[in-house]
Amino acid sequence: QVQLQESGPGLVNPSQTVLLTCTVSGVSITTPTYDYMWFRQAPGKGLEWMGAMKFAGNWYRSPTLGSRISITRDLSANQVTLRLFSVTPEDTGVYYCARDENWHVDLWGQGTQVTVSS
Repeated sequence: QVQLQESGPGLVNPSQTVLLTCTVSGVSITTPTYDYMWFRQAPGKGLEWMGAMKFAGNWYRSPTLGSRISITRDLSANQVTLRLFSVTPEDTGVYYCARDENWHVDLWGQGTQVTVSS
């Protein structure tokens, strides 16, 4: 059974870098043609796509977030990692990892809360 599990720091101070990890079990993250995406949802707002790591190892990001995010992967741990730089309270929300095939998401993690506050 394939599962996605997000993990993160929970509470961070403004201007810090948030590191979120998506641990994938049950399938290798290099398996074609699945990509792994990051989404977030701020309180009272809709779901926002942030970026994705493709099975081949290349990745792409939302133009809105631009250089504020970086996505990497660790093949030995079967993990996809999101870094969000220079966070502000507006980055508060629930962050989700999802598996995608041809722009169709078929599996979600349970989400991890990130709160940016001093």
